[in-house]
Order: sequence, then structure tokens, then C-alpha cells
Amino acid sequence: MKWNRNSKIFVHYFLGPLLFCWLTWSIYRQISKQPDLEQAWFGIRASLGSSKIWYLVAVVLLMVVNWAIEARKWQLAVKPVQQIPFLKSFKAVLSGVSFSISMPNRVGEYFGRVLYMDEGNRLKTISLTIVTSISQLIITLIMGCAGLIFMRGPVQDAKLIAPMWMDVILYGVIAVLVVMLLFYFRLSWLVKLLGRIPGSKKYLYLVEALGQFDYSLLLRLLSLSFIRFCVFLLQYYLLFSLFGVHLALAPLTWGLSVSFLILAIIPSLAILELVQRGEILTRIFSLYSANTLGIGFTSAGIWFINLVVPAIIGSLLILGIRKFNQRSNP
Repeated sequence: MKWNRNSKIFVHYFLGPLLFCWLTWSIYRQISKQPDLEQAWFGIRASLGSSKIWYLVAVVLLMVVNWAIEARKWQLAVKPVQQIPFLKSFKAVLSGVSFSISMPNRVGEYFGRVLYMDEGNRLKTISLTIVTSISQLIITLIMGCAGLIFMRGPVQDAKLIAPMWMDVILYGVIAVLVVMLLFYFRLSWLVKLLGRIPGSKKYLYLVEALGQFDYSLLLRLLSLSFIRFCVFLLQYYLLFSLFGVHLALAPLTWGLSVSFLILAIIPSLAILELVQRGEILTRIFSLYSANTLGIGFTSAGIWFINLVVPAIIGSLLILGIRKFNQRSNP
């Protein structure tokens, strides 16, 4: 569905800022209610001035690892259409981030990446790129289901959600996961199914490459997606430690798994994820820690390092592409 001009104006200049203000106020209220707020702020400042500052350096380095894994995934996925070197794939992924930061659910990633493909292969690449996104979403759903199961008791004790709705969400996610796994490992069926739709044959070339995905490649994409998920967990663990949010491994893993699941389900603009992510993390991890200020700082740090910094780099890379094209086409 295409957005008309009025819809874009409404979302970007009214609904977006309104949602941003509401979420920011909600987080502020939760942080202001934190016991010993001044002591918590003092602890955070002390951590930033201690040897723990290396945790922050490690998180930045892990950001590079995170997007490098995504670049490798994309390099493998587009191979049936065009072989590209890893560095070019890495640049394409960062360029996609710069597009996605102001578009719903990061759909702009596709537009940024296809700029690095040869003319004639760009539209074909979109369906392959979607497969890499689906592989990451499958891991998010699997871990999210496990998180919902392990956190059922604490969530119900805190009365964050009614038991009935907890079951509805869990079984709903499981159903979606089963359907996605079926289609993921049967992409050739999907191509054949699309070919039977009247009038679709002239567009079938856009998805034909999906039929070349074998089990080995699909499992490699899933494995890389899981490794990337673990990188996210490690980043959060380091920043939680830096900002004085002390959590055991199990609450950390399952709490983040549920948080990622919620973020994957809720439609959003990337520029609003700062407060949206902070709201979700604060609600979930307040079950295990009273340091909501540290949780908020962790959320903001991850958002800035993993999204804003790559988006800035990607925008510079896109500028380089435009300058190159202008020189090539006087």
C-alpha cells in the first residue's frame, strides 16, 4: 500500500512527534519514581569514570561485528543473482541503515542495499534480502517464545498482563513461527505457487532466485542470525554492567528475548525506537532490577551505537555513490 502525501505529513509531523512525546514522558515518570535516584545517577557517573569504560568500547566493537555478520548474510543471500565482495556488502548494509532510520519497520534497508547491485539485478535482490530478514525474525520468534515461557511466572505475578492474554500471545507467536518455518524451508514451493497466479509470469523473474536456496544455505543464514542475536545479548550485558544493572544470565537472556519479540511485532519508525525500546525494557527488567535509570541509559546507548552511528556512516557512503554517479554521467 502506497502512502499519499497527506498520510506522510500526518505520520511524520503529527503522529510521530506525539508518540515520541508520550513515550518520553512515560519513561521519565518511571525513572523519577526510582528509589534512591540520586545514588543511582552517582553510580552511573562513577562507572563511566572507572575501568568499566572499556565495556563501552567493547560494545562499539561489537556493533561492527553485528553489522559484519549481517553483511555476510546478505552476501550469501544475493549470490544466486550476483556475487559481491564482503566489503561491498558491508557498505550496502550500512547504507540500508541510513535509509531505514526514517521509514516504518526499517523497510528502507532494502532501498539502500540495492544501490550496490548492478543494473538489472536490483529488483531481483529485494526478495533475497527479505529472506535474510525472515531468518533473523525466525530466531527472534524462537527466542521470544522461550522467553515468554520462562517469564510467565514473573509477568503474571507482577500483573503486567492477564494469564489468558499471555497464552493468546504465546500460541499466536508459535503459530506464526510454524508457518514461517514452513515457507522458509520450502521457498521453491512459494515460487511455484506464485507462478500459478494469473498474470504473474511476467514478474516471476523477481523471485526465481529463491528456488536456488538449499537447506545448507538456509541453515547458514539461521546460524548467522543466531550468532547476531548473541552479539546483541552481549552488548546489553556489557552496558547493563556499565550502568549498574546487575542481572543473572537467565533473566537477562529471556527478558531481552521478549523485548526483541515485542519490538519485532510493534510497527514503528526507527527514529522513535529510542523511547519505545526504553519503555519496553524498563517495564520488563523492572521485574528484576530497581535501577530504571541504568536500564534507560542502556537502551539509549544500544540505540545510538547500533543504529544512529551506522546510519551516519551509511549516509556518507550513499553520498559517495551519488558523487561517483555524477562523475560517471556528466
